[in-house]
Amino acid sequence: MTDAPIRTHVVVVGGGITGLTAAYQAAKNGARVTLLEGAADVGGKLRVSEIAGLPVDEGAEAMLARRPEGLELVRELGLGDRMVYPGTTSAAIWSRGALHDMPSGHIMGVPADLGALARSRVLSAAGLARVPLDLVRPATPRGEDVSVAGLIGARVGSEVVDRLVEPLLGGVYAGRADDLSFEATMPGLAGVSRTRRSLITAARTVREAAPKDAGPVFTTLTGGLGELAHALAARLTEFDATVRTETMVRELRRTPGGWRLTLGPTREPEYLDADAVVLAVPARATGRLLREVVPVASAELGRIEYASMAIVTLAYSGSAFPSAPVRSGYLVPAVESSGVKAVTFSTTKWPHLIDGAPGMVVIRCSIGRYGEEQLLQRPDDELKAVAMTELARTTGVIELPVDSRVTRWGGALPQYSVGHLERIARIRAAVAGIPGLAVCGAAYDGVGIPACIASARTAAARVLDGLESRGQSEESEEPASEPHR
Repeated sequence: MTDAPIRTHVVVVGGGITGLTAAYQAAKNGARVTLLEGAADVGGKLRVSEIAGLPVDEGAEAMLARRPEGLELVRELGLGDRMVYPGTTSAAIWSRGALHDMPSGHIMGVPADLGALARSRVLSAAGLARVPLDLVRPATPRGEDVSVAGLIGARVGSEVVDRLVEPLLGGVYAGRADDLSFEATMPGLAGVSRTRRSLITAARTVREAAPKDAGPVFTTLTGGLGELAHALAARLTEFDATVRTETMVRELRRTPGGWRLTLGPTREPEYLDADAVVLAVPARATGRLLREVVPVASAELGRIEYASMAIVTLAYSGSAFPSAPVRSGYLVPAVESSGVKAVTFSTTKWPHLIDGAPGMVVIRCSIGRYGEEQLLQRPDDELKAVAMTELARTTGVIELPVDSRVTRWGGALPQYSVGHLERIARIRAAVAGIPGLAVCGAAYDGVGIPACIASARTAAARVLDGLESRGQSEESEEPASEPHR
């Protein structure tokens, strides 16, 4: 009898959407997979729980519907009929003491339609008058990278940065415009702007090139995006895959045949051998594991900063509001913030939620930007008070919520600081020289769910292709076998 072939063993470290996707890709391509997650459950920032009897996400509550990776995965997992789209995406900006409709015709806050900008009344008269000077000013010199505030402020003025760009970027990265990279956070606009003297002209070019009817921008699942993580974990059980939670990886070392991971507490270490390893954990945790293996990548990973935040979810009786919320939510510029940086009227944005509790209004308040750790150290009751005070000033609600929840996300969002793209290129170049190793996640190719899925697929393909090439090389080096006598 011929022995059955030994299957490639791939270990994936990290059980968020990136790690789950990498494990799934490796498993369905024939590998034996072990996924290791330090927390008590998989999913990472995809987590859903009930508030006032409704399933409401605690972390990410929507994913881009205009990138294919997320939609493909949802449909592949058989969840296509559970996708829903926003009832409205009409959002506002809190500026100079009032809510103003988000001006149409912009690229991440950079105006392309000056008439719409004027009608929104987000800017002061002086700030609005400064914007069109971009059309006549000489080109702004810039090197390989520049901060968002540095370039946009120089072109269209600081008010556009403070009252449009910063709140929009804050919603994505919880970062600050004077630190975030223009090239990394706005790659499309950055590329076009290198061939245009005016930033407004560049924004118009980007908008004109965009599809006219690209469909809804966002989507979610009826039971919350947390469903996606658990569907992935369930699908892994159909393959030769093991999912281990509450399992911390302390050390990673190369062996003659692949890799050895050290798990668990120092007093009772456990060792796990693998042919290949995919690291799908935050940058600094990845850097610690690569300290001895790839020191160049480790040092670069250690320089990527993260922002922490908290989501305060409040459920009110609909009668508590002087008038029912009609927008999907609003953003709060840092220059006017009382702590809350964004508000989502969940039951307005996602009408399917109302089916479970007619008359209920559920609102998510996002608190915390990069550098505001002291604010996030307040107890839950104080964060709830911050959120309720914010809603009182913008909606007029004065009743207490019927249910509430505080979810803290420590070190959740990587900061794409100036020089980020070059840093990631150096990390990737260093890791590329090590067979059977790949890194992936929000720190590298984008913080959205589709970007993380794409990053995971690339990582899984890299280690599997590398193992296949190594196997073919080893076979070619084997001496010819003796003929049977």
